[in-house]
Amino acid sequence: MATLKQREAIAAFGFLAPAYIIYLLFLAIPLIAALFLSVLEVDRLTLSIDYVGWANFDWIFTDPRFWKTFANTFYFITLAVAGNVGLGLVLAILLDRNLPGPLLYLFRLAYFLPVLVSLAFVSFIWQFLFSYDLGIINYYVRLLGLPPVGWLNDQNIAMFSIVIIDVWKNVGFFIIILLAALQGVPKSLLEAARIDGASAFTTLRRIKIPYIAPVILFCVTYATIGGLQVFDSIKIITNGGPGDSTRSVVMYMYSEAFNAGELGTGAASALTLLIVIAVVVAIQLGLGRRLARR
Repeated sequence: MATLKQREAIAAFGFLAPAYIIYLLFLAIPLIAALFLSVLEVDRLTLSIDYVGWANFDWIFTDPRFWKTFANTFYFITLAVAGNVGLGLVLAILLDRNLPGPLLYLFRLAYFLPVLVSLAFVSFIWQFLFSYDLGIINYYVRLLGLPPVGWLNDQNIAMFSIVIIDVWKNVGFFIIILLAALQGVPKSLLEAARIDGASAFTTLRRIKIPYIAPVILFCVTYATIGGLQVFDSIKIITNGGPGDSTRSVVMYMYSEAFNAGELGTGAASALTLLIVIAVVVAIQLGLGRRLARR
């Protein structure tokens, strides 16, 4: 007969089993499959499989389009992180004051509502807004006497337009997190600063920002990882164009695996992206530990 401790262990395993099964199905097995595919060449027509070693990695590392997509992705990350976290922090600071309850809830809802809307729907709407001939934005640009802007057709502007859409869609998420962190700053610290005669700006700079620094770092990490995985909005709006000006790393991976049928190079690019994400997370976790020790 099982002892009480053994029955508790069995019950705990039963509760944890669904999580382990989901982990195996959606994380562990795909990762192992990608590891195998990255060193194989699979012919989808004849279903022949050949071991090619590091050839797939050699292929993507010597492909200029691969590095072009990395440059595009990091350009997107730089602007998207600055927009989402920077603008989110500014708006959270503006909302962190004694506003009437209904007004505060209205602002929170207004900023958070785009987060709840489907990304596909948002992309289609912005595609119309950014239209060169029929778009509302270019309508007002013409009213100002300026030439219309190729928001999605100009190689120098298209990625910036994608960033605008991403920030509009996601900034509310970061506002909610940062506002919660600001409202969690101990009242005793704020009261002590007020008694010492500190201005609102000094209180923000010397107390609030340092106190919520780990939360800001979390937002930066989260936004960076999301930026490295950007795919849906670009696929719907520009499909990587014009040229390759908005093609991201994930789009390159998708194109290699499903359009070109090169599963091996697609898996190799996916693993490369995974390593980059792991390095970024490790660096930012290290920074987080240093902030926590202060």
